[in-house]
Amino acid sequence: MMPFPVTTQGTQQPAKRYGISSPISLAVPKETDCLLTQRLIDTLRPFGVVEEEEELQRRILVLEKLNNLVKEWIREISESKSLPQSILENVGGKIFTFGSYRLGVYTTGADIDALCIAPRHVDRSDFFTSFYAKLKLQEEVKDLRAVEEAFVPVIKLCFDGIKIDILFARLALQTIPEDLDLRDDSLLKNLDIRCIRSLNGCRVTGEILHLVPNIDNFRLTLRAIKLWAKCHNIYSNTLGFLGGVSWAMLVARTCQLYPNAVASTLVQKFFLVFSAWEWPNPVLLKEPEERNLNLPVWDPRVNPSDRCHLMPIITPAYPQQNSTYNVSVSTRMVMIEEFKQGLAITDEILLSKAEWSKLFETPSFFQKYKHYIVLLASAPTEKQHLEWVGLVESKIRILVGSLEKNEFITLAHVNPQSFPAPKENPDKEEFCTMWVIGLVLKKPENSEILSIDLTYDIQSFTDTVCSQAINSKMFETGMKIAAMHLRREELHQLLPHHVLQEKKAHSTEGRKLTDLNDSSFDLSAGGENSISVPSSTSTMKTGPLISSSQGRNRNTSESSGAALNESIPHAVSQPAIAPSPKPMVTRVVSSTCLISHPDLQETQQQTYLIL
Repeated sequence: MMPFPVTTQGTQQPAKRYGISSPISLAVPKETDCLLTQRLIDTLRPFGVVEEEEELQRRILVLEKLNNLVKEWIREISESKSLPQSILENVGGKIFTFGSYRLGVYTTGADIDALCIAPRHVDRSDFFTSFYAKLKLQEEVKDLRAVEEAFVPVIKLCFDGIKIDILFARLALQTIPEDLDLRDDSLLKNLDIRCIRSLNGCRVTGEILHLVPNIDNFRLTLRAIKLWAKCHNIYSNTLGFLGGVSWAMLVARTCQLYPNAVASTLVQKFFLVFSAWEWPNPVLLKEPEERNLNLPVWDPRVNPSDRCHLMPIITPAYPQQNSTYNVSVSTRMVMIEEFKQGLAITDEILLSKAEWSKLFETPSFFQKYKHYIVLLASAPTEKQHLEWVGLVESKIRILVGSLEKNEFITLAHVNPQSFPAPKENPDKEEFCTMWVIGLVLKKPENSEILSIDLTYDIQSFTDTVCSQAINSKMFETGMKIAAMHLRREELHQLLPHHVLQEKKAHSTEGRKLTDLNDSSFDLSAGGENSISVPSSTSTMKTGPLISSSQGRNRNTSESSGAALNESIPHAVSQPAIAPSPKPMVTRVVSSTCLISHPDLQETQQQTYLIL
């Protein structure tokens, strides 16, 4: 099995319209394009973006075992409910895969996303009780846990060393046939919303593969783009960048616009198309269709909130949704700049002025900005730390959105990579993680002195995190969150030397984002400028922290590029983020003032950092 098939010269696809517009070019690949594609393959191999044949067969075997377990379990459930023998013989049940494994772009050691499909007489409660118990009896199964209350309920496990997340959906069918096509919209009739959500991943993945002209070229291009996005720290749906399905849809749209191109050409065209895309015009792989099933779909003509999305990429399966609702002004700005840099590099590669390896070199995030906000999250045990870090990370985009509204902050760029943080007390067992946000500041009019107070933004963020932790009953004594400001030359206090020294050959040190050239403000060390943040923001078990409101003005510049073929109503500016609820708890807002609470007293020192 060849993991990287290459479409050869002269294999032009028949004239056909893919997607919602005609192709930009139907040109067939030249010999130089195929040679460049082979060089791309050779460059990708050392990055481990594809597993060896032996590991692939192991995954296939594990999925076969899991599929047989599902069939056994469904038959057992059916017998316990006294179904007729005619139904028992063909009751079926099946495991489907989706995500990177189904798309054929999974990396070495990656998880498998799977979906268990059951007939109508099998309940979700059966899945989380009897099927969970059956899995527990399998000697190959380790680290088994059920997350029944999640937005999309899931069973997580490690089967023979391979991590698998299993969702559940029951269909309104007496039996599950082997040739079931989940792309059939009629299957959604009479299903509860949790089953529809569970089906969504498989349906979207299936539609993407169905809508691309050449699956092999699509897969190789997507492998390259996903690796590039990870190397450039813009691969994270949670933090406001793009996740795997969004990158897949952008690559699929590129393939539709250049249906006969091979991967080397498609990678360059990807950057060409999306560096010039007129956001917030949406990326669509097919015309949205209404199925009269009364399910909410993305439609800015009907839903006012959909008009606020900044970088909409719409899933092709009904009910259509925007996969990028987390994108903020800053993250969009960062991604557009990376698209432009990617275009410049791939232009050099196609002209034989650079090698493919240049595309995958990691920029030096810690040399790019002069000012950084460092967030630290800690917990006393490893289990508590895992849950706490997950919650904090899921809310960082709220802090970024709040910082963007500050009239003197042009951009807040969060690095998706987290780092182990030094312990507050070396003698005490504690697990710590930190994230780093780079800031671009705007020069004030008629003044060389800039003073920014971020106390409100930080306190609002910690309020939100703590409120959710308490409401979900996951909060434990000893869980803490802190924020501090550091200048570039001070980062060595928290980050190891090898992290700070990571640079690419074509270093971007000192380079400004192109959209910010006229408004950014370089503050020199020792100047009379200041940023104020809480010196630490510790949360205690009783509840989140109170804060006082401050007025802020919004000042945001947005970029646009050349128009392409797709057009839909434009989005408006990003909505304001409402402040979090303010439950009663204590915070010391200065070194001399203490607010008392019968259950808790907390000391909070506020400092002003001179830049």
